[in-house]
Amino acid sequence: MSPDPDAPPSAPPPPPAAATQPRRSSRKRVKSAAATEAEAEINRKALRSETRARQRRAGTENPGPLAAAEMEDAEAELEGADRDASRAEPRGNGKRRQSRAAKEKPRTRRGADKGKQKETAEAQEQAPADDDVCAEEPDSEEMAMEEEAVAALEAEEEEKAKAGGEEGSAEKVVARKRVARPSKERKAHGSEDHFVGEPIPDHEARQRWPGRYSTKGPDSHARRCVEDEELKARRHYRSANVDNVIYQLDDDVYVKAGPDEDNYIGRITEFFEGLDQGSYFTCQWFFRTADTVISPKVLKVHDHRHDHKRVFLSEERNDNMIECIVSKINIIHVDPNTAPQAKAQFTKDCDFYYDMSYSVAYSTFANLPADNDGVSSSAASNISDDAVDSSKETLVSGFQASSDAHTETTSLLDLYSGCGAMSTGLCLGAALSNFKLETRWAVDMNAYACESLKYNHPRSKVRNEKAEDFLALLKEWDALCTKYVVQKDITMESEVAQSLTDDEDEPLSEDTYEVEKLLDICHGDPNSTGQVGLWFKPIDGLRDCPQRIIDFVERGYRENILPLPGTVDVICGGPPCQGISGFNRFRMREDPLKDEKNKQMVIFMDIVEYLRPKYVLMENVVDILKFADGFLGRYALSRLVAMNYQARLGMMVAGCYGLPQFRMRVFIWGALPSMVLPKFLLPTHDVVKRGVVPNEFEQSVVAYNETEAPRLRKALFLADAISDLPEVGNHQPNDVMDFTIGPKTEFQRYIRLNRKAMMDYSFDGEADSGESKLFDHQPLRLNDDDYERVQQIPLKKGANFRDLKGVKVGINNTVEWDPDVPRVLLSSGKPLVPDYAMSFIKGKSLKPFGRLWWDETVPTVVTRAEPHNQSILHPSQARVLTIRENARLQGFPDYYRLFGPIKQKYMQVGNAVAVPVARALGYSLGMAYTGRLDGDGPLIKLPRSFTRTSSVFSGGEDVEMEEVLDL
Repeated sequence: MSPDPDAPPSAPPPPPAAATQPRRSSRKRVKSAAATEAEAEINRKALRSETRARQRRAGTENPGPLAAAEMEDAEAELEGADRDASRAEPRGNGKRRQSRAAKEKPRTRRGADKGKQKETAEAQEQAPADDDVCAEEPDSEEMAMEEEAVAALEAEEEEKAKAGGEEGSAEKVVARKRVARPSKERKAHGSEDHFVGEPIPDHEARQRWPGRYSTKGPDSHARRCVEDEELKARRHYRSANVDNVIYQLDDDVYVKAGPDEDNYIGRITEFFEGLDQGSYFTCQWFFRTADTVISPKVLKVHDHRHDHKRVFLSEERNDNMIECIVSKINIIHVDPNTAPQAKAQFTKDCDFYYDMSYSVAYSTFANLPADNDGVSSSAASNISDDAVDSSKETLVSGFQASSDAHTETTSLLDLYSGCGAMSTGLCLGAALSNFKLETRWAVDMNAYACESLKYNHPRSKVRNEKAEDFLALLKEWDALCTKYVVQKDITMESEVAQSLTDDEDEPLSEDTYEVEKLLDICHGDPNSTGQVGLWFKPIDGLRDCPQRIIDFVERGYRENILPLPGTVDVICGGPPCQGISGFNRFRMREDPLKDEKNKQMVIFMDIVEYLRPKYVLMENVVDILKFADGFLGRYALSRLVAMNYQARLGMMVAGCYGLPQFRMRVFIWGALPSMVLPKFLLPTHDVVKRGVVPNEFEQSVVAYNETEAPRLRKALFLADAISDLPEVGNHQPNDVMDFTIGPKTEFQRYIRLNRKAMMDYSFDGEADSGESKLFDHQPLRLNDDDYERVQQIPLKKGANFRDLKGVKVGINNTVEWDPDVPRVLLSSGKPLVPDYAMSFIKGKSLKPFGRLWWDETVPTVVTRAEPHNQSILHPSQARVLTIRENARLQGFPDYYRLFGPIKQKYMQVGNAVAVPVARALGYSLGMAYTGRLDGDGPLIKLPRSFTRTSSVFSGGEDVEMEEVLDL
């Protein structure tokens, strides 16, 4: 039965709440109703007094980090910081607000102060009202930090421009970095080393190496190729004598490197005499782990290790003089699915081994193509437990799936899930590839986000807890299942019973509980007692606690209430990394992992290592590739590779997949060696470009080559997304309403589809009864002063606070007070133009009280809606964009309903992964999982029918601009 859309769902369950000796039950003495009501009234009065005081402080304790201002990349960076901070805990106006789970204090074995619990709950019920009104002013400290971030990014752009001027184009810089070259200079004469034997017949050599042979005149030998160009050859050989050692084609060798560098490692693929009569060889390089994107600095992290014998075969090749060869070495190929014990046995006598390839483009570690495996040292009897059916191991070229290509539902765990945008998009995209993926578990710290996810994914098991507590719980749960289900060791029951009898005769106080049935389980300290451990949630029922534990574990095992190692198909998530944000003035550049604010990256990878899913998809802000030379991005790749996962990193822009915003994010794929590594999806839409890309990762931006001329759909704009939504006022108390007109654009027709049409199976493929309604079309209510200001911002493109009376634009586009206009005051007596707007970004910002326009895009949807330092005003109405309008810009289907106070809903939307991006990645995941990805490149094109969103400004639609805007 579908949920009632008009009735708010029940809150997520509070943390389980019995003590580790869960035999006491919920029978407590309670205070009289009159006494309780009297206490509640006292606390309500105290709360009202505190609220008025907080309002008088005019937002000086404003909770949300401010969106960036002048530079678009700064806005994206700061939005990422905002996202990380907001995931920690729901907050009100400058004060931390407890989650709903925290409001309902867990029941404990020992008596707690019930009166105090009730007072807290009463007070917290009043708090959400503060989350629905805009603060009067932005927080001064956050404004200052925002300006610092902008200044840092300006410096970064200057440094990048300087580097470009010194070293040439970025493309050339990358080309030099991606090739390991011996430092020894080429010499044409004077070497005692020489080729051995007769030259390879000319016709054979020209057939094998056609590019080596010049078709130009006889004087072409005088025109030496530049270093990056391919040398021309006179003849090829099969072997050479270097230092009285004979080397053959396909020998693996050490090659001289620069001073104080380890010798390079390579495979000889050519011996040839150049047109200058020099003796050359071509080397195909192997990369040590430290030579890859995983830098030596990351290798010093002690929570994982890489085998020093492991190298990665690349497609990078260089020509060098044969005297650069140092010695032969023994490198063997090992099947990547080989079990660790067998691998150690196979590789004990070799110098190095390789089981994967490495490519600088998209920082890819992947299985070797079938024709490049060489001789494998592994045997079928030594295949790792991670290997799956042979049908899933083999890449079937040209395979076309039928409509029931994959009928089995695969499981997804969404970590740091927020309201579920990433997992929702993955499931939608997988369905379009005839692959059924289901969000079976989700974990997030924000109780309101959990509530939203649970409503939209009613079959998912959603946990409102810390990721580290979740990991500890998984380990405890695995142990319980092993004892009571897998081993079915009856003696364990008596052991548990014996361990609980020590306190059996302990008298119960008036405020203690007796456990009679177990409903849930958690790990941590839900009662804030200082005792961390395993906790159960009890209700009235039976008293035989040891047996109840066994019953609970058996039932939970059958119902998959928690994932076990090897049972998860896909893990996705975006671990927050607050320690790298522009708002953190004390960022640890030397060792970012020492910062507690970055530890969630480690926790995410620890969960991956413990559960060992088939696929991993991690999302994060671009700052993980900027801060401290991209330390955290490199760390994530390092952990995956150390766990023997294939890996690939790419930066995707949301606007390239049919949204009116830019929003670049980093995505990292991981895949077991027994699976096909997913590819990134080439753009479907043009986009208004913004922001700065880290130099060293420019080859990881998902895009067409500059030499290609793809047929992209036109960029989408604001009118494409929101022009059909009904007009609402500054204060809109109703979160459910009717549409007043039909869709006007292709995007709007698509975004209004119901679950069944979207192939969303979260409701068993059935349409929700309330899907025809419009949800969350509510703006953050502006305070009286800001509302009066916004009413005076002209309804025109580019309007902002500079259009208000008394403001003058001086030299260098800097604002100043107009000396001929007296300071205009509002009805409250405060100035019409606030001082912070005039001084923001040294008076050069266009953001304060900025109005968006119909033919514009936004840099990125942010987590807050205050207009003090960002352009977020509706094009034709005196208000900020609503939650639903922001959700449209993020690609949320209209049926996706959110819960919590208004500010919390904005936060959920702003924190989300853009749904169309996740949908595209889900399509690639489905194709990879079922073995339908051809070739070994990192990119694929989406089917033309994948997207149905074209811009009304493209000229290809019959809809006129005036009709779209109702002008």
